[in-house]
Parts: sequence; C-alpha cells; structure tokens
Amino acid sequence: MPEETAHEKRRETGESAPTPGTRRPGGRTARTRAAVRDAVLAGLTEHGYPGLTVEYVAEHSGVHKTTLYRRWKDVEGLVADALDLAGEDSWLPPDTGSLEGDLRALAHEVVASFTDPAVAVSGSAMIAAAFQSERAAVALRHYYAERFARCEVLVERAVGRGELPGAPDTDTAEGTPTALPSDTASGAAPGSTIDAGALVRSVSAPLFFRLFITREPVDNTHADQAVAVTLAAARAGAFTTGGTVDGASGAAR
Repeated sequence: MPEETAHEKRRETGESAPTPGTRRPGGRTARTRAAVRDAVLAGLTEHGYPGLTVEYVAEHSGVHKTTLYRRWKDVEGLVADALDLAGEDSWLPPDTGSLEGDLRALAHEVVASFTDPAVAVSGSAMIAAAFQSERAAVALRHYYAERFARCEVLVERAVGRGELPGAPDTDTAEGTPTALPSDTASGAAPGSTIDAGALVRSVSAPLFFRLFITREPVDNTHADQAVAVTLAAARAGAFTTGGTVDGASGAAR
C-alpha cells in the first residue's frame, strides 16, 4: 500500500504540524525524501508537470522506480510529497520591529522568490502543477495555509505594540474567533478581533495575481503598493471582525 504523505497522516491522526524552526529527525528516510523532492523540482523545472515521469525522478534521485511506485504511487504523489516536505522547513517571517517593515520585507521576499532565476522556475512550476493535479492543489493549499499561519505573528506583534486596534484572531485552524479584550480607546469595538490571516494574505494577493493570472512583471514597487493598501485597509478596520466598520471614521463599532 503506498506510503501516506505527512499531511495525510496528520489529518487522519490529528497530529499537529511541526513547530516552525524545528526539524524532524534525519536518517535514511529523510535523505531519500529530500533526494526525491529535488528530482521532482528539477523535473518540473525542466519539463513541467505534463512531462514529469516516475522514471525521470528515479534517474535523477538515485531511488529505484519500484520504491517510488511503492511509496508515492504516481507523479501526483511525488509532487504532493515534495510540497509537503517544503512545508516542513524552518522558515520564519521577518521581525523588523514594525508592522509596515514586516509586511514590506515579506512582500519583497515574495517578489524575490518568483523573479530570482535561481529559484523562480521551480516555485512557479509547483504552482502550475496544482492547476493540473487535484492532489497537488490540495498539497499547495496546505503549504500556503501553514505559511500564512506562521505569518500571523506579525499581526499579533503589531497589536501588542499598539499599531493596530483590537486583538488578533489567529485561531484559523478551527475557524473560531479568539475573543480577547480589545482596546476601546483605539476605536475597536469591544470583543472585536483582527483576522490576521486575511490581513497577511492581502499583501501577497495582488503580487500573485500579476505573477500567475495576468502574467505581468512584478517588482518591489508593486510589493510596496500592496503593503500600503493593506495597511490602509487594516487601519480602517477592513480586517476587523466582531463589530461593524464606520464608513466615515474607519473605526469598528
């Protein structure tokens, strides 16, 4: 029976994802997964999803194709596990001391990831694969859900510094707002929360639109524009839940 991916195991057993900044124990299995992941990325970069084969991965990873078929079953399984493994890295969001600085650094990182020739092709190929494989699409959703969940700390810190009113709603796994006391003096309604996930997503959304929908060039100027729009919306209460937004003052009430 094919080996399950890490996300599938976690969903079935209730096991939580690895804590950011930690790594799972190494060993032969970890080295095999890493070699297979690298071969999958190379194949996607060279041939795209339609041209990727188990035989290609076997040749470039040094793992016998019988093992690949037994553990990953097919190309979809290989691509999904490559995304799964990518989501287990130690990446953490920036910490510049201000929300604007954090969001700007994050947006610039998105731009660099998809414009730097050394890394852009493989990342774009993984996203393209998700348009052709439902299993890859599910894995991609999990990958970015985890990435954005890590970024929610940016909003928590901003609220703690008084840069934003209200309290951060970071309980996205259950979809239930975290009812924390809000700063009524700042204009937020009592019991209101900030949807941290939506705020962080709004920075990268216009960049991904240009990259993958309209196929327009993207640079740090566009990144800074996305940050400015997100900050204006956040300060106007656009990401605040648990209250209504006053159209004139922008405050939640």
